[in-house]
Amino acid sequence: MSMATGKTNESSTPEVRKRYTRPLSVVYAAVAALLVWVVAVPVLGVDLRAMMGAAPQVIEPGLVIGFALLMGMLGWGLLVVLQRVSTRGTTIWTVIASVFFVLSLAGPLGAVNGAAIITLACMHVVVAATLIGLLPRR
Repeated sequence: MSMATGKTNESSTPEVRKRYTRPLSVVYAAVAALLVWVVAVPVLGVDLRAMMGAAPQVIEPGLVIGFALLMGMLGWGLLVVLQRVSTRGTTIWTVIASVFFVLSLAGPLGAVNGAAIITLACMHVVVAATLIGLLPRR
């Protein structure tokens, strides 16, 4: 409610929400992945390492956040482009994102043990679910 006019400014609320939906979706995906890491590594004691090159690499929180943010921003950019060039851009994007998610599940198979495979797969699931569920919203 505006103090000067006594009227509520309801028209700005959807616009503000619309402006921040996609950036927050990317942030939420990174936070969700980090939460999986926190539960798995410090709480449950999972040895979270995966083969990257010749030697296994420890999956640190920065790597988790960085990759989730990178994938979120790439997905967001593709969504914007597809929505500009096609009236069915959101549907096309959802199919592409779903295919990439399924293909990404091969990545955790490079982990060093079963618990790490499950943890990495859970990270892929929460990031994909968050991005596919929230990015197309307006």
